[in-house]
Amino acid sequence: MGTFKIEGGNQLKGSIIPQGAKNEALQILCAVLLTDEKVTIHNIPNIIDVNKLIDLLENLGVKIQKVGSSSYTFMSDDLHLDYLQSDQFKKDGRGLRGSIMIVGPLLARFGKGYIPKPGGDKIGRRRLDTHFEGFIKLGAKFRYNREEYFYGVEAKKLKGTYMLLDEASVTGTANIVMAAVLAEGTTTIYNAACEPYLQQLCSMLNRMGAKISGIGSNLVTIEGVKKLGGTEHTILPDMIEIGSWIGMAAMTKSELTIKNAGWDYLGQIPNVFRKLGITVEQKGDDIYIPEHKDGYEVQNFIDGSVLTISDAPWPGFTPDLLSIILTVATQARGSVLIHQKMFESRLFFVDKLIDMGAKIILCDPHRATVIGHDFKSTLKATTMTSPDIRAGISLLIAALSAKGESTIHNIEQIDRGYQDIDTRLKAIGAKIVRLD
Repeated sequence: MGTFKIEGGNQLKGSIIPQGAKNEALQILCAVLLTDEKVTIHNIPNIIDVNKLIDLLENLGVKIQKVGSSSYTFMSDDLHLDYLQSDQFKKDGRGLRGSIMIVGPLLARFGKGYIPKPGGDKIGRRRLDTHFEGFIKLGAKFRYNREEYFYGVEAKKLKGTYMLLDEASVTGTANIVMAAVLAEGTTTIYNAACEPYLQQLCSMLNRMGAKISGIGSNLVTIEGVKKLGGTEHTILPDMIEIGSWIGMAAMTKSELTIKNAGWDYLGQIPNVFRKLGITVEQKGDDIYIPEHKDGYEVQNFIDGSVLTISDAPWPGFTPDLLSIILTVATQARGSVLIHQKMFESRLFFVDKLIDMGAKIILCDPHRATVIGHDFKSTLKATTMTSPDIRAGISLLIAALSAKGESTIHNIEQIDRGYQDIDTRLKAIGAKIVRLD
């Protein structure tokens, strides 16, 4: 179990380039299974979760070549489908939640797709029903081995249909879209997720020969085609990492420029930070965060009531940044209610912030009230363990702002989502050491 030692209370300065988007990469990598032609993908983040999926694809028989620092080619022309029934696959699939998205492409192209119950962050229940109900509506037969927690879908031929999703699941929508592109006839998906990453996937599939309309809306129509070809694709900057750097700059009173941020794809993110009183300036495609010498003040609602920040399906605010918002609010001037609607365990890291001196009332598993310190008292350094990716980066931001030396254990959780984070933070002045 790896450890970070962080000497907090130091200002940072300079510029940082966000990595490629993890959540987009997991979808795009699974889509290479839809064709036997070469697919080239650029800006792939070098992080644990993505590398696990690349290894899984290689074990499945995908020919993979690294052609640049973050660019790879993929060729899925001779797959080892027997691997899907192996003990090794059951182990590999369980280690990564994103592995669920290989099922749609495999079902579409080969008439069968299998997956063990996937792992991932322990942030609450994350159902797979949307995925499999979609496959069943397309004509697949579902089976589940309860003893081994092993899921399977099989179909001689998928047929397009209308479906109304019970939740706007991003991975569920992506999986169903990838299955439907090779189905016979037209598939209409209502209440589809419409995140930028899903828009990227659909645009890539269209370049491969798919016929998808309604991209960016919650009503997506797919006209099935018989075959897809190769393509080239560049992954967007990671909006969650961008939000992390905005919060880190404010919390440490640092001047920071986030380069090549993909501003047009950030949605509500800049505005939500502005509601906390943080200055977020657009400079071309860069984001500039000035030094907040006098701190930052929460904007109440227009009737004077306490601000509530909550997550919602896109174009609402992403749940992956609520942990960052909560942490940054601990030094704001004013109070804010954080409402995490989607996952019932994602706020359970606040006890660690309270140990550092933050004023937080955990109202229930979904809501926390934060009373900001206005930098009149700093957080105190402490020893803590990262429970998941987003809580981990939030605790790291807290440690960078705290006085004294903090220790964070289980940093593998942070490495799952953030590429070379200690090296990149050192480059802008952070005092952080990695211990094995």
